Amino acid sequence: MRGFRRPALWLAAWSMLVALVIAASLLPARELPPAPFDGIDKLEHFLAYAVLAAGAVMLFARRGVQLLLALALVALGIGLEFAQGALTASRQADGLDALANTLGVLVGWSLGWTPARLWLLGLDARLP
Repeated sequence: MRGFRRPALWLAAWSMLVALVIAASLLPARELPPAPFDGIDKLEHFLAYAVLAAGAVMLFARRGVQLLLALALVALGIGLEFAQGALTASRQADGLDALANTLGVLVGWSLGWTPARLWLLGLDARLP
């Protein structure tokens, strides 16, 4: 991990986001808010996985760890699509959702080459 003053807090927050994505992916369709327009679910998938990957890049300094977590997030997204098809009655597996997840991971992971990778570290240092 990077040199956070509160590493457990940031790791717990990121882990909770991962758990939230898993839970939301497996909720019955009737428990989800209605979509305001067609295709918004692809945007939601993209943004969720971009945030998860960006979080991993901000948490961990080593590129190897960042790559491993990016690959794990891609696998999670694909696995959850299979789980939706196999474990839920009201959801279905969708290859386009898995593609949106993967593209989100790529965008979030690419922050590792920008100064944005240090944003969370700077926030941690400014908190009392």
